[in-house]
Amino acid sequence: MSLLRENAVLALFACLALGYLVGKLRVGPIQLGGICGTLIVSMLLGAQHVAVNSDVKNVAFALFIFSLGYIAGPQFFANLNAKGLRFGILSVLEALVVILLALGFAKGFDLDVGTAAGILAGAATESAVVGTAQEAITKLAGITPDQSSELQAHVATAYSVCYLFGLITIVMLTSQIFPMMMRIKLPEASRQIWERMRGADASLGADEQASLPPLVGRTYLVSQGEGSSVGELEAASRQLVSIEGVKRAEQVLTVEPALKLRRGDRVLVVGRRESVMDTGHELGPETSGVPGLDSPLAVREVVVTNKAVSGRTVTALRASEPEAVGGVYLTDIQRVDHHLPAVGETELHQGDTLTVVGSRAKVERFAAKVGATVRQDTADYIYLSLGICVGVLLGMVTVHAGSVNLALGTGGGCLIAGLVFGWLRAQRPTFGAYPPVAAQTAKDLGLSMFIAVTGLAAGPDAGPLLKQYPVLLPAAGILMVVVPALLSLFVGRKLLKIDPPILIGAIAGQQCSTPAITAVSNVAQSSVPMLGYTITYTLSNFLLPLTGPVLVGILGLS
Repeated sequence: MSLLRENAVLALFACLALGYLVGKLRVGPIQLGGICGTLIVSMLLGAQHVAVNSDVKNVAFALFIFSLGYIAGPQFFANLNAKGLRFGILSVLEALVVILLALGFAKGFDLDVGTAAGILAGAATESAVVGTAQEAITKLAGITPDQSSELQAHVATAYSVCYLFGLITIVMLTSQIFPMMMRIKLPEASRQIWERMRGADASLGADEQASLPPLVGRTYLVSQGEGSSVGELEAASRQLVSIEGVKRAEQVLTVEPALKLRRGDRVLVVGRRESVMDTGHELGPETSGVPGLDSPLAVREVVVTNKAVSGRTVTALRASEPEAVGGVYLTDIQRVDHHLPAVGETELHQGDTLTVVGSRAKVERFAAKVGATVRQDTADYIYLSLGICVGVLLGMVTVHAGSVNLALGTGGGCLIAGLVFGWLRAQRPTFGAYPPVAAQTAKDLGLSMFIAVTGLAAGPDAGPLLKQYPVLLPAAGILMVVVPALLSLFVGRKLLKIDPPILIGAIAGQQCSTPAITAVSNVAQSSVPMLGYTITYTLSNFLLPLTGPVLVGILGLS
């Protein structure tokens, strides 16, 4: 143990290694997770007076919260519309209810501001609240540095207990209890929505591949479709197939819409399997591969930046813009850091990353219509560092309201800067590159390091607080999840009329609970619940971190 006390680097990464090992523990659908595991391990080591300089915590938190905002920025602004604000009611409801409940616990049980803020952060399963609340505590007037440190330690301790019970509660509610309350079988309800969206099987795992892939290429010998033009065949399929090659005798012809087919032509048809087979029936028998007709297809990632495209489906685009969308096939939709059903009826938002397949010319034409091709650039550290600087400066701005000084702090400032800088990058993908893998790694590493240093600092004060509130903390963690979730269930079904699987996903999203949506998706055997999750997840990632300073400010006045 003395070795850890003398070497801060060793102590920090020991917390991460052991924490993520503990986080792999699983009981049924519940997995502790690396963040909660890191906090538990770091508090145990902190109780042995192992510590890391608090400046490491501040740097890690700024990196985490900026990366969080950057990832969510495009979707946050894209959701500021009628549909997004409809789901946003649930996120606003979550933020308001957890603040009111935390205030009630603080007043009813005479809790200090640190414990109340920790209960809020843990029950809402939002780790960012720990940082924003602790920073707000440092700015409270009339307390000594020792009192500030003790209150910050209480935030971490209360958070660790309430997070564990809050996590178990939200996973069980969304994956097991809510489907029973709504009298639905989640897999069947999700499949009905999927079929309504004209999709295929949604149950494939990350390491699986469809035995009947939806996108195929087949060659046919023209025996009964002579006289038809390429354009007519593609239009008859509603642009769900494209003619990518025609061979007449030994000559490979240039494919264009006006080209008319003759008996004996061999034709390469590419598209959705069912549509390719239907088109084949109009042409003649299928043949084996034809030399010279094997046309390679391009695979591209395209980010949606065109405002005219946002809010529309690929099917609607295909109908209204056949020249721009025809012959291009959607294989994946990524929103924030989650994958959505890649079907024609999924609504596109600005900032979505679409994986499309088609001939090189058609894919480039599609990218020009929808947005821009994602380039695999290295991170633009000038842009990213400038963004964090802007966030820190923004957090230093203080507004005087009577005797109260209001400030966003580093957390709030970097979050807003991240949202704006991420949105600007989506609008102009020619600058400010932050590859998704790099952004996700920085976010996760920043949060893990922040939580580790926080836990080490809280360790010495954790025991007395747990002995003082052995029942209150677990009960608060459960209650502060159940109440807003039940309210959202009622509002979502009775007032907003949201489909049950999508509503369950949205409730998991309002808590920013990745374990919950993972459990829901596993039970549903579908990614349909993600349609609701991504909207509320994005909005709550902005709203919940701000609840920490609000709660601290209110309790600091009393």
